[in-house]
Amino acid sequence: MLATTLAGSLPKPDWLAEPEKLWARWRFTGEALTRAQERAAAEWIQHQEAAGIDIVTNGEQFRIHFVHGFLEKIEGIDWDRKTAMGIRDDRYTVQVSTVTGPVSRPLSVHLDEVRFSRARTERRLKFTLPGPMTICDTIADDHYGRRADMAMAFADILNNEARELAAAGVDVIQFDEPAFNVFMDDVKDWGIAALHRACEGLTCKTAVHICYGYGIDENLRWKDTLGSEWRQYEEIFPALNASRLDQVSLECAGSRVPLSLMGLLKHKDVMVGAVEVTPDKVEAPEEVAATIRAAMGHVDAERLFPCTNCGMVPIPYDIALGKIRSLAAGAALVRKHL
Repeated sequence: MLATTLAGSLPKPDWLAEPEKLWARWRFTGEALTRAQERAAAEWIQHQEAAGIDIVTNGEQFRIHFVHGFLEKIEGIDWDRKTAMGIRDDRYTVQVSTVTGPVSRPLSVHLDEVRFSRARTERRLKFTLPGPMTICDTIADDHYGRRADMAMAFADILNNEARELAAAGVDVIQFDEPAFNVFMDDVKDWGIAALHRACEGLTCKTAVHICYGYGIDENLRWKDTLGSEWRQYEEIFPALNASRLDQVSLECAGSRVPLSLMGLLKHKDVMVGAVEVTPDKVEAPEEVAATIRAAMGHVDAERLFPCTNCGMVPIPYDIALGKIRSLAAGAALVRKHL
């Protein structure tokens, strides 16, 4: 009960890539890069086990970015053709690569790293993949014409990938969909249908992670505009509750999300973000425990999984490590009194 896990990414050590950066360049190439990524992943798995995290991840140590680390091995994308694109409904603009033809996956993208990670732990292993809608909000389209059509094409690719990873021993496959908090009508029109296609035939647990984004300036400024209550989840949780996914991961600690919205997920396991993405603070275990107890007012303990709010790649390594330790310790405090 109250099994702990992570939303996804963890900081890369400074010897692997420039720290506290999204899109940070690797410090190695070729075989040396692979060995360095393996070392970083193994260290984070060890840190999680030592802290007491129940469902571990490799912290996305093999990826330069949670979306583009998957896309870099997909065909049909012109990486040299850059398009200025407003990410998350123009929250910030980035020069992104462009889909110029039918997308395809000639080989598995993450199978080798999953096999490596699976061999490093006997605990349950979770693996994150970008969701179809968020992919479409992170790369430009000059082929499909409609985001829904491109999303379905990527969903088919993601499904093939996910099946291979599950067969290699992944216990939970999570699709990261921060775009769900922005394009709420699209979620109901085609976003969940795309996730269903991505999950087709999977026998492992399936999850979707929805949040308010990394703790970067662009997202923090956007959060400041959302008012005293953040109710984006209210629009999409009923549809997610009726979906075929097993789990929903959401932002909670330090946010203005009304806790009562968790009650809209009565048929799902809920991964409750009990530590923030702030780069300058480690929550005390008692703070984590208070967040978990508050969530238990709306989610049965049997369905509640204390988690991190979002990926932690842009925050300092030692802060992330402290948050992981506090997450596990806070959950242990609550378990004592169940």
